[in-house]
Amino acid sequence: MLLALFQWLGQDIRAFNVFNYITLRAVLATMTSLVITFVVGPAMIRWLTAMKIGQAVRDDGPQTHLTKAGTPTMGGALILVSIAVTTLLWSELRNPYVWVVLATTLGFGVVGWVDDYRKVVHKNPKGLSAKEKYFWLSLIGGGVALYLGLSANLPAQTELIVPFFKSVKYPLGAIGFMILSYFVIVGTSNAVNLTDGLDGLAIMPTVMVAGALSIFAYATGHFYFSHYLGIPFIPGAGELTVFCAAIVGAGLGFLWFNAYPAEVFMGDVGALALGAALGVVAVIVRQEIVLFIMGGVFVVETLSVMLQVGSFKLTGKRIFRMAPLHHHFELKGWKETQVVVRFWIITMMLVLFGLSTLKLR
Repeated sequence: MLLALFQWLGQDIRAFNVFNYITLRAVLATMTSLVITFVVGPAMIRWLTAMKIGQAVRDDGPQTHLTKAGTPTMGGALILVSIAVTTLLWSELRNPYVWVVLATTLGFGVVGWVDDYRKVVHKNPKGLSAKEKYFWLSLIGGGVALYLGLSANLPAQTELIVPFFKSVKYPLGAIGFMILSYFVIVGTSNAVNLTDGLDGLAIMPTVMVAGALSIFAYATGHFYFSHYLGIPFIPGAGELTVFCAAIVGAGLGFLWFNAYPAEVFMGDVGALALGAALGVVAVIVRQEIVLFIMGGVFVVETLSVMLQVGSFKLTGKRIFRMAPLHHHFELKGWKETQVVVRFWIITMMLVLFGLSTLKLR
């Protein structure tokens, strides 16, 4: 919206043409979403507290978590509002990718909101059943994958890119691309949701991965940079830099309230939406494998749950003291802050490794 205004003003006042630069708008998007979160956050926390929308805590987990019972949850709605408003203000709204990522993020957020609402308001500990949640996430994720597959008109848009190799690309075709996209979007959404179990644990890795994806998006949407770096050129993908920057700002703002001891929790409304946002951006810029690398913490957390459930069903024994993995380390004696900061450090190293694939080809 603001971009359209400045483009109109730029017809007569050349100084306003500076807002056409994606890099400037990305910086402004980060600042805007950060300010929105800071301004709206305290009021939302007070409202959630007044409405008694508090977190329920499992009594079979670490005993230190029992003190968190009643802490306001569903704070992820604050992140989504900040991202949506910022994206609408600073993005080129004629770009279809902008609407794809926004629709995906908000769609998954709605599913998470319903799940949280049933848990904390209706006092239904299960929220949405696993089948219901999987159905709605699959419907949205599958719809997005279908749209991206059918709208692709360049070979690069449906090729699987292997990092570290300039010429190793696998043409997936429309069907293969849609299947892969579906699993990346839905899988990343659930992976971030599983990781969101400690104060600040999920949001900071999300910020770091989103920041790295913004660099990939900018390079992918720039003809000369993409050619120089040996990555696919996807016209229009550069505009996702602004969207990723909005995630960074909103995430950092939310961390202000979510850092230990948390004043508010993200809930499924935030975790499912942010995971889907990372997944759909990675799909558009053709960096699914790099997302797998940079989001290694999300991947390991998910695998720990799968291994735990599989082992218990097959042998009756557990591999970990508790899954997801962060609870295992807590029960081994790590303090919550130790687990969180160490997982942040691991993510930072993985993100840097993922970024190195831009040049090491």
